[in-house]
Amino acid sequence: MSTLPTPVRSAVVLLSGGLDSATCLAMASSQGYQIHSLSFRYGQRHQYELERAQGLADHYQVASHTVIDINLAAIGGSALTDPSIAVPKSNSVEEIGPHIPVTYVPARNTIFLAIAMGLAEARQALEIFIGVNALDYSGYPDCRPEFIRAFESMANLATKLFVEGHHTLRINTPLIQLSKAQIIAKGLELGVDYSLTLSCYDPGEGGRPCGHCDACLLRAKGFAECGQPDPALA
Repeated sequence: MSTLPTPVRSAVVLLSGGLDSATCLAMASSQGYQIHSLSFRYGQRHQYELERAQGLADHYQVASHTVIDINLAAIGGSALTDPSIAVPKSNSVEEIGPHIPVTYVPARNTIFLAIAMGLAEARQALEIFIGVNALDYSGYPDCRPEFIRAFESMANLATKLFVEGHHTLRINTPLIQLSKAQIIAKGLELGVDYSLTLSCYDPGEGGRPCGHCDACLLRAKGFAECGQPDPALA
């Protein structure tokens, strides 16, 4: 059995244009990886996040930035892909319920990671970074550590590079056990310019955050706990 050449130390970074993925990108960059960022046009409510993702990719001078088109709106079942389903709005984090919200997109992280796995193999990258979070994560099942571990095990059985090449693919989730405040503090330590990011599920004209969706409330809580203003609101 032939052994494939050792890949360059590179990583695929899932980049949504939001706060968490920007922090992941900065962390991967600080560790010296050659970065291949990956974003998705998946039928989401707005395109502002893709503009932010491109801006972040340019800012960090990644080796490549790929945008993949997938029509998850054809599946439906989420307020992020079906405009007939309203995005939940609240006045405080305490009003966010414990149930899985309608902003959950069915199988989204499974699909995104599968494509990231393919890109990693094509680029001979041994690492994938994804900004999932199991604390301030609004109840999404595909942000849990057990999901990531299961996917990583599957990925190492599914591709030529990691079966025939005797390498191991690792899915890095550096934010998974951090609060939003801790994520922001880490990003600020690394010099992340959070004015380049957008977290809102339902922004207004020009990408102005609504201030009341779950993502906006969790982001505001994080900056408040850090004692820092959110530069995206300046």
